[in-house]
Amino acid sequence: MVTQSAIFVDAGFLLAVGGTQVAGTSLRSAFRVDFERLIRGILDRTVEHSGLNALRVYWYDASKDALFTDQHKQIGLLPDVKVRLGRISFSGEQKGVDLKLGLDLVGVARNRAASIAYLVSGDDDLAEAVEEAQDLGMKVVLVGLENPGHRLGVMSVAEHLALRVDSIITLPAELIEACFTKSVTEAPRPSTDAAAPAGTDLAGPVPKPAAPPAAKPGPPRKPFHPAVPRPHPAEAHIVYSSGGSSGHTPHFEDTAMDVARDVGESVAASWYGTVFQGDLNDLLADRPILPVEIDRVLLKDCAQRIGEYKTDLQGVRRALREAFWQKLDELI
Repeated sequence: MVTQSAIFVDAGFLLAVGGTQVAGTSLRSAFRVDFERLIRGILDRTVEHSGLNALRVYWYDASKDALFTDQHKQIGLLPDVKVRLGRISFSGEQKGVDLKLGLDLVGVARNRAASIAYLVSGDDDLAEAVEEAQDLGMKVVLVGLENPGHRLGVMSVAEHLALRVDSIITLPAELIEACFTKSVTEAPRPSTDAAAPAGTDLAGPVPKPAAPPAAKPGPPRKPFHPAVPRPHPAEAHIVYSSGGSSGHTPHFEDTAMDVARDVGESVAASWYGTVFQGDLNDLLADRPILPVEIDRVLLKDCAQRIGEYKTDLQGVRRALREAFWQKLDELI
């Protein structure tokens, strides 16, 4: 077998945990990433661990109809990086990403193209592919983000996967802080007319207009309390970490509700700070229904803090969505 490594990066996982650590949410519009520096840092960490050069970095992500976006083209043009895309379904689920990664992992092992695989992921669906690659003589090392407070020592990794790899290493915290930048500021945004004046720079998000004044003074408006959309069946499986106890106490319910409200407000602030006026208009037109991509971020961010199965509690889901709308009402 050739004495070199191969690196397999689940971009959805890496960007979610990195974004959550720096920006407080996995919502991609809430942070910017220096991909060249990030990939170089991953390469440097693997060389430090094994002393082997890498065959290449396989970068797995999803997009509409599995078509390359400008960002994917930017990443794919980096030296020794191969981008592999799954597709995003109508419900917002990634399709085909784990399958492509698993097949490539086993294929590299079968062809004896590398002696060590470094896997940047936390998804337990990859456990069988890891074992197949090991049976073919390849060592598989999990690469994660350090979490000293977790029994596994890494963030958002399924125990089922962690138990099957040969070893676990972590990326330096300094690398994540240097490569991920929060793109949202919480400073008040100035109001403006709906039509931008001549010469306005439209390269960034358009400031939202203030709510139009009422024609005549009247009684205060009653706060809006949205109805809860019916959850999508796949929502219970949107995070990478698994496990947890099967019961809960009233004290836990209080804590989970506090976390849900905090997550709902954080996602609303992040989303509002990065979108255009048309996006806001579209969201308000469908109120109280939330787009699947926002609903999934709410559930994912909350699950990372309180555990996956606990987001199945209807009270937690209701608190998430109500907090999102209430925070958005404050911002607009």
